[in-house]
Amino acid sequence: MRIVLKREEEIFIQTVRKFVKTELEPISAQVEEEDRIPEEIISKMRQLGLFGMSVPEEYGGFGFSVTGQCAVMEEMGRTNACFRTIISTNNGIGVTGLVLAGTPEQKEKYLPKIATGEYITAFALTEPGAGSDAAGIKTSAVRAGDNYVLNGTKQFITNADVASLFSVIAVTDREKKHDGLTMFLVERGTPGFTVGPPEKKMGLRGSHTCELFFDDCRVPAGNVVGGEGKGFRLAMEVLDKGRLIIAASALGAARKLLEMMVEHANQRVAFGKPIGSFQAIQWMIADSAVEIYAMENMIYSAAAEMDEGKKIPHRVAMAKLFATEKACEIADRALQVHGGMGYMKDLPVERFYRDLRLTRIYEGTSEIQRLIIARHCLKKGGEC
Repeated sequence: MRIVLKREEEIFIQTVRKFVKTELEPISAQVEEEDRIPEEIISKMRQLGLFGMSVPEEYGGFGFSVTGQCAVMEEMGRTNACFRTIISTNNGIGVTGLVLAGTPEQKEKYLPKIATGEYITAFALTEPGAGSDAAGIKTSAVRAGDNYVLNGTKQFITNADVASLFSVIAVTDREKKHDGLTMFLVERGTPGFTVGPPEKKMGLRGSHTCELFFDDCRVPAGNVVGGEGKGFRLAMEVLDKGRLIIAASALGAARKLLEMMVEHANQRVAFGKPIGSFQAIQWMIADSAVEIYAMENMIYSAAAEMDEGKKIPHRVAMAKLFATEKACEIADRALQVHGGMGYMKDLPVERFYRDLRLTRIYEGTSEIQRLIIARHCLKKGGEC
């Protein structure tokens, strides 16, 4: 499909493409080894404006369309996943609730700092006993005068170690279940709020997830986003955009993997000729190319509809499900084409293989995406 971008978005994407190639890719192995993004790279991301893509222009951001943000994250997906994770979280789930439903006072206070990257954001929904089942959230928020007192624990929170502002979902009325959830803005350093050490993960090194602990943490009532009891619906809107950005990142990774696959198939010689001349390898390449083409169409079609203001959670779910599942399959093929060397850390294939696996879990597992799609089909008589 033809992807429609604003002129300024097209120019920015070219800048990001160069940044990925000249600044990020050369240190990908270093970041993997050290499990951290150098501060000078974070500073360069700030200077480029990467942290403010989704912040409206009146608050100092770029105000990019969903399509534009997906195109940027596709470029970021071509290198170490930790780089795009800090940016995608900040522009997606970390700030979307505030942009969609924040009060003028909240926006004036926080969005300019988010746009410059002075404040990095995080989104806190998941708990030890509640991930896909949002109604199972235990973290409570009880009104106490001009404040709410939060108690509970959040788990697997991306950007938690570097974030200054957290969008936290807590229970304000347990009897109402989904309608009893509320979103709060909680600043780092608020008394009673602590961030745990980084979790040890199989991949996504350089991007850290941590637990959050709330122990009689007092948050001003003015930090409620969208109104009491509106947290679940707001969280679902936040996740819709986040899921599409993840899909776009997976698309970028899949494109890079196909390029590596083709390059190796043309260079590696076996039985006296390049392995790309063998049908088994050709079929892996062909299947990957077809899936990438389909991924692109699904992602950017959904992005265009979101830019038109349409509510299309089932289409977003389709795009995330297909893109993340197929990107993982493409990573598996790429590793197979590279043979034993693909399994070694000398090449980036094994890193892509590990990092992409998480895309089928966070911000809604593949099973949850299937549930969203199926419910829509059942309700609409098979319409997709």
